[in-house]
Amino acid sequence: MTASNEVLDGSEKQTASKKALTFIFFTILVDVIGIGIIIPVIPSLIGFLTGDPLADSAKIGGLLIISFAGFQFLFSPVLGELSDRFGRRPVLLFALIGLGVDYLFHAFAPTIGWLFVGRILAGVAGASFTVASAYIADVSTPENKAKNFGLIGAAFGVGFILGPVIGGVCARFGPQVPFYVAAGLTLLNFIYGLIFIPESLPKERRRKMNFVKMIPFVSFAQLGKYKALFGLIIAFVLVNLAGQVMPVIWSFFTMEMYKWDETMVGVSLGIVGLLVGIVQALIIGIMVKNFGSKRVIILGFFFWTLGMILFCFSASQWILYLALIPYVMGGIAGPTMQGMISNSVAPNEQGTMTQMVSLTSIAGPLIYSNVFYSFTSENAPVYFPAAPFLVAACFLIIAFVIAVFSVRKMKDVTSPESNKQTH
Repeated sequence: MTASNEVLDGSEKQTASKKALTFIFFTILVDVIGIGIIIPVIPSLIGFLTGDPLADSAKIGGLLIISFAGFQFLFSPVLGELSDRFGRRPVLLFALIGLGVDYLFHAFAPTIGWLFVGRILAGVAGASFTVASAYIADVSTPENKAKNFGLIGAAFGVGFILGPVIGGVCARFGPQVPFYVAAGLTLLNFIYGLIFIPESLPKERRRKMNFVKMIPFVSFAQLGKYKALFGLIIAFVLVNLAGQVMPVIWSFFTMEMYKWDETMVGVSLGIVGLLVGIVQALIIGIMVKNFGSKRVIILGFFFWTLGMILFCFSASQWILYLALIPYVMGGIAGPTMQGMISNSVAPNEQGTMTQMVSLTSIAGPLIYSNVFYSFTSENAPVYFPAAPFLVAACFLIIAFVIAVFSVRKMKDVTSPESNKQTH
């Protein structure tokens, strides 16, 4: 039996799901490495190609992210429908090939225009996050979904260790080198998936393609029947909107505030990625088991908001690094929320949440890049480079209030009390 026709079933499911989760982890990891590679070098690269000052470069940087996120949003429902019809595996493999091509575009881009072309291609291929989330839902039980979705956060964490460090260090040998490395990693992961990874969606659970669902926003209507989830979904969207501030602004903020170079930016983001990986790969499972999803979500919001507010007042670098501790601890909330929502949503609607996250990836860069420009340009009414973090903190406070009222109405299958009753 080959990997292409093997379906997760019966006693083989546990072993196969471990391989599958490993593949999904590395697929998302490679995606994030590609994003992370760009972050430390993009301010200098834009400035080199355009001659604009840092504040103006931030606006262009925001547009580059929007071009990626916009096409990711447009193609997420398309890839989601394709995966529901033909299976998750072929769509994920196709996406990996697309990302490899994107990295090569970046390596040879002579102008800003070519960077936008590369970001658009990356957005199309990056829509695989929808399919990756659906794959995780396929191979997970209700009890371990939060832990398995934590792998996505862990992949982001590790990606933001490797990506920025690769970008910051390898940029010394030429701006193309980091992208060659990313293209090579993508090819290796494609080969691994082609040989070893089974399909997660059995043929009896597949359905015909619904072309209406490929239209942006249409799939959101499906969430209307989950009235009990509505508040938690809104909170989840606001959390992801707040989280966009880090990849959008961090490089510009630290270069403006502390005069860091690409290597310092890369190292700092590597530290962030390391801490996020530890929290979401190790701590989140322990906390959910001992305290239950509801308490973990509320505690995560508290830490996340505290860290964001501390960023706003990080007049010195040691305060900035101190703020990272509560900030990364706040990461226990996101995957836990996603796990609770996923347990209450039909299997063929799992990708809708990822589409909503993609939408925040459009709004976030637009908001934060313009806020940064407004408070750092020559015409700024007040010089306040940390203004985007203050805006993000406001989103988190609103999300916290909504989440507190929402989780009280939901059943928590992961709480210690529920586990005692079950056994």
